[in-house]
Amino acid sequence: MIKNVRSFYLRYAESLKHPGDFSECVRNFFTDDAKINVVHPFNEINGSDDYLCNFLLPLQNSFIGLFRRDDIFMFGEFEGQEWISSTGYYVGHFAKDWIGLTATKKLSYIRYGEFHRIENGQAVESYIYIDIPELMIASNQWPLDMGPGNSRGYTGLIQGPASRDGVLTQASDPIEGHLSYQIVTDMLDKLATKDEAWRPYWHDNMAWYGPGAFGSFIGINEFASFQVPFESQFEGWSGGTKNNGFTKHFTRFGDGNYTCSGGWPSLTGVNVKPFLGQGPSFERVFMRVCDWWRRENALLVENWVFVDVPHVLLQLGYDPLPTWEK
Repeated sequence: MIKNVRSFYLRYAESLKHPGDFSECVRNFFTDDAKINVVHPFNEINGSDDYLCNFLLPLQNSFIGLFRRDDIFMFGEFEGQEWISSTGYYVGHFAKDWIGLTATKKLSYIRYGEFHRIENGQAVESYIYIDIPELMIASNQWPLDMGPGNSRGYTGLIQGPASRDGVLTQASDPIEGHLSYQIVTDMLDKLATKDEAWRPYWHDNMAWYGPGAFGSFIGINEFASFQVPFESQFEGWSGGTKNNGFTKHFTRFGDGNYTCSGGWPSLTGVNVKPFLGQGPSFERVFMRVCDWWRRENALLVENWVFVDVPHVLLQLGYDPLPTWEK
């Protein structure tokens, strides 16, 4: 079935590569009652028509000439379910205000990542990540201080895989896919350890492409200088592989040299130190997170990461998004 799912999703993606009417391809791809989860402020969406009316068509209306540029396609199974995933950018001319953001009248890039569970040839459960803070920062509309202490990393257009082989249109060697999955799963189990036991899984010059409000880093020591303090800001910081009783991955699988995972939520911890200029709240925080990793041989070399940052900030008592009406 994976081969059929792969072809099915590639047809859907192909229809988004060119400006035009996306309605037919969306209705063919999603079931009428698909459970679609989109980052804040959209959150829960029910079915293809709701997705069109409340997310994709308004996006298309605000960004003239909108099309999608895809950097990674992945296909696999998780706990007996078939999943497909991709990440890249929506591209368009920001001509009309969107979700309260002021149109810049310029070319704009909106980083996306998505996961779909497939049954009987259609998507029945989906998770759509959009890096809204990255767009806000690029258009000078992010309200938080981006200076020292908040984001040291680079924020801007994120490239696809350096190897330029992320669009996996053909079935990959299942042994390679399982190896990718296992390396990532083992690495995730080593996060939040005092001896930084996750380090041996990474190349020294690894690239970590973080969400806009966090920033991106090159080199394992630069990444550690972000990751270790980040973990310390949340007591009991824990992710979707650790059976913490609060969060789990809705999917995690390997395909060739790539692995992906997502959780809604994926990370949790009690906020005990200031984070993004807020808090500490001393309350438990939940983070919607997803990742894609690329490995070379036995080491991870690139990692693309999304966090629904506005949703996190809301839990800390701060709303970074302008007021808007659907």
